[in-house]
Amino acid sequence: MISFECDYLLGAHPEILKRLSETNFESLAGYGADKYCDSAKEKIKAICDCENADVEFVVGGTQTNALVISTMLKDYEGVVSAKTGHVSVHEAGAIEYTGHKVLEIPQNNGKISADVLKKYIKDFYDDGSYTHMVFPGMVYLSHPTEYGTLYTKKELEDIKSVCSEYDIPLFLDGARLGYGLMSNDTDLTIKDIARICDVFYIGGTKVGALCGEAVVFTKSNKPKNFITSVKKRGALLAKGRLLGIQFDTLFTDDLYFKISKNAIDMAEKMKNIFIKKGYTFFIDSPTNQQFIVLENSCMEKLKQFVSFSFWEKYDENHTVVRFATSWATTENDLIELEKALDSI
Repeated sequence: MISFECDYLLGAHPEILKRLSETNFESLAGYGADKYCDSAKEKIKAICDCENADVEFVVGGTQTNALVISTMLKDYEGVVSAKTGHVSVHEAGAIEYTGHKVLEIPQNNGKISADVLKKYIKDFYDDGSYTHMVFPGMVYLSHPTEYGTLYTKKELEDIKSVCSEYDIPLFLDGARLGYGLMSNDTDLTIKDIARICDVFYIGGTKVGALCGEAVVFTKSNKPKNFITSVKKRGALLAKGRLLGIQFDTLFTDDLYFKISKNAIDMAEKMKNIFIKKGYTFFIDSPTNQQFIVLENSCMEKLKQFVSFSFWEKYDENHTVVRFATSWATTENDLIELEKALDSI
């Protein structure tokens, strides 16, 4: 059975496995204090054109979100997120578990707007009882969003302008950042993101690595003793080399961007297959996540041949499902998908 269920179901890019094997018997310092972590950090700072950035590696996306948010917020603050934001929906209350509330605001195709954000914060401070409420202390975005959509440079700059007005940081979740950066429809570069955002992370888990995310603090704003906080929350690897070697490999010879582009190319070809066969798209996604509206009986038949993700109920007779390509998707996978669609 072929799988388009998610973009992190396979292991790691062969070049990463090769480098892990080649360095396996090197004796290296622990907890990220090794030469490969140092090298990876320098490469990431260069790619971001942000030489004063602080880069740290964390084992996974949920841990990264919880760490960044909980260490950068004051105890009376919460994080503003789209109602569909990952921290609000699919992280099992990880943010609330740290003692901070996720403050949901309306979204459009997974994105928040500067106008909606400003109204929310303004309404908060216009409320005479705001001292009894959770303060908006940070803005969280995911790029790509949970619906595969992308922020434009202007949209991101406008949101940052609101954040600056109220002196709160802008945090961008980049679990699938590579797929956003390599989309045919984007005008954002990683340098733009580093310039605009106060903190963001580069996802490895979903873009070719076994595990790991690279957190980039761009404004000399890394929380004091951040690594101690990472360890306290159980997200620090003793064998930190595992993350350093992976990111050092991903940012050698543009590997991260090349394999991300593969996912986009395959997604565009997948999209054309669905279009040719007359399927309805729930949303127009320019990234590796494609959302299709399937008639329920058709969905059940397709499940016998292809793995995909339930997304949401469309109506009594139809369901929205997600097909995700990845760094490892092949032309043969798409051929098999087309055969499966022909058979139902």
